[in-house]
Amino acid sequence: MDKIKVGISIGDLNGIGPELIIKTLEHQGILKSCIPVIYASAKVISYHRNVAKSEFFSFKSVNDAHNLIENQVNLINCWQENVTINLGMITSDGGKYAHISLDRAVQDLKAGLIDALVTSPINKKAMNMANFPHKGHTDYLGSEFSDHTPLMLMVSEDLRVAVLSHHIPLKDVAQQVTRESISRTLEILQKALIQDFDIEKPVIAVLGLNPHASDEGVIGDEEELIIRPAIIEAKKNGILVSGPYPPDGFWGSGKWNKFDAILCMYHDQGLIPFKMHSFGHGVNVTVGLPFVRTSPDHGTAYDIVGTNTANESSFRTALHLAIDMALNRKEYVEMRKNKLEKIAKPSEEVVE
Repeated sequence: MDKIKVGISIGDLNGIGPELIIKTLEHQGILKSCIPVIYASAKVISYHRNVAKSEFFSFKSVNDAHNLIENQVNLINCWQENVTINLGMITSDGGKYAHISLDRAVQDLKAGLIDALVTSPINKKAMNMANFPHKGHTDYLGSEFSDHTPLMLMVSEDLRVAVLSHHIPLKDVAQQVTRESISRTLEILQKALIQDFDIEKPVIAVLGLNPHASDEGVIGDEEELIIRPAIIEAKKNGILVSGPYPPDGFWGSGKWNKFDAILCMYHDQGLIPFKMHSFGHGVNVTVGLPFVRTSPDHGTAYDIVGTNTANESSFRTALHLAIDMALNRKEYVEMRKNKLEKIAKPSEEVVE
C-alpha cells in the first residue's frame, strides 16, 4: 500500500505549533511511514527552525500537492508575503495565516491529494481577530463538509472520550441533549471505532447529564426522558451501548476502563478526566468526516514559545495516529468493496 500523505497545518505562527512540527519531522524515521506536507511558507518555517536550533530538520518546497516528493518533508507555500512574527502574542496575523494554511490543506483533502490532516494549535481569540467565523477546527470542518456531522473524540492509548456538545456555554448544554443528537452521535462513534480503530464490536458507555445521573428523576429528568430512550433505540439498531452512568462514580471507580469509548454530554465532563489521565500524550480526533483529522491535546502555549522547551509528544502521537487511522480506513473500505463485489457476483451453476 502507498504511503499515507499527511497534510499538516501550521497553526498560530506565534505559538508552539511550528516548533512541534520541526521537532517531530526532524526524525527521518517518520518518512518511512508517510509523506508529510506542511502548509505554510518557507520563510516562516525557516525562522522557526532557527528558533528551535534544529540541525536535522530539512524540507523541500513544492508548488502543490500534485508534485509531492517521497522521502522528503514537503512544504507548500500558501503565501509569499513577509509576515511579522510576534512570539507568544495574540495577533490577527496569527489567526489570519493559520486560517490560510488550514483552508489550503482542506481544499487538497477535498481534491483527494492528501489522505489525512494534522492540525497545529490555534488561538480562538487570534482567529476571531482575523474574522474566522468558527469556534475552532471542528466547527470549521463541519461547515466545509456540511453533509457530515463532525464529532470530537479525545484519544489516548487506553481511553477514548467523545463529547455530545463541543465548545458552547454550559448554560446551553441541556438544549443540545436530544434523542436525535445522542442517536446520531452513537452511530458516528460506532462507525469510527470500527473503520478507523479496527474494533470489530465496540462497546460504548454513555454518561448522564445531571449529578448522579439524576437519581431516578430527583435531580432533573433528562436521563429518563431523553438519554435512556436514545440508548434503548441504539441497542435496537445493533450498537453495544449502556448507561446512563453517574459521571463521578463512573470516572472514580475506574469503570471507564471496560469500554472502547465513552460518550459524555458536555466538554468538561469528558475532557477534565481525559486530560488528568492523558495530558501530553493524548490526541484530539475529529471523526464523522470523509477523511482523518487529528491534533495534539493542548493549545498554543504562548508562555514557552521561543524557549525551545515545547514537548512534541502529543503532536508526534497525533501524526502517528493519523497514519494508523488512514490505513485502517483504507483497509476497511477495500474490505467492504470486496464483500459487496462478492455478493453482487452471480454464483456459477454447477453442471452435473
